[in-house]
Amino acid sequence: MVKEECKALLDALNKVTACYRHMVLTIGGTSDSQNLREELKKTRQKAQELAVANRNKLTTVLKDKTVSKEDKAEFERLWVIFSTCLEILEIDMRRALELGHEFPLNVPKKHLIQTGMSGGTSGVAARAMSVQNMKYEAEHNIDVVDLKDLENEINQVGEMMYEMEMKVNVPQWTVEAKQDPGAELKSTVSVGASSIGMVSVEENKSYCDTSKVLAGIVFSAVLVIAIVLAVCVVKLS
Repeated sequence: MVKEECKALLDALNKVTACYRHMVLTIGGTSDSQNLREELKKTRQKAQELAVANRNKLTTVLKDKTVSKEDKAEFERLWVIFSTCLEILEIDMRRALELGHEFPLNVPKKHLIQTGMSGGTSGVAARAMSVQNMKYEAEHNIDVVDLKDLENEINQVGEMMYEMEMKVNVPQWTVEAKQDPGAELKSTVSVGASSIGMVSVEENKSYCDTSKVLAGIVFSAVLVIAIVLAVCVVKLS
């Protein structure tokens, strides 16, 4: 039960972190807006809430001496994935801070990057927040006011990562992966490839059968002609 809860929390954190990265990459672009800055704030705060929940769950379990060896190995694997996810979140938060300073929305002389992409990010933010529609209620100067909060939250994430290392020491190189990198993608591709391969084999097989029949007819015709010519030559001689 605890294992499933940890996996569910980790999956949710992965989803929100991925959505946050997607939105960070649009800062300073043609899709940038006040709504985007509010979406970024809400999404990263959601990610931090999930990160705290993940940390508390995994820390409690990994400190439990009654956990079996197999279960502990699985929780350590989840811990490494969680730590990596948290590092990615911190990197994207720092990127958002830098881009936020470079591209304030209310400076008319500051041109945005013409990326060629258009459209909003409300759909991505809604998926991250697990809501149907986003509600916007921030003030018009959120792009400036939020930068100070973002700095503080970056420090909080950094402190969380440090505390995690102090409380639970799980070196990444000691954790064995259950499958090779990209195995899920490869398995999906292999299934598709095998299906295509079977169709190709069947098509090739039918094609080869037809070719054999045609080759046999041609060979027989050539053989008959050769015999007829040989008989004619004998008679004439």
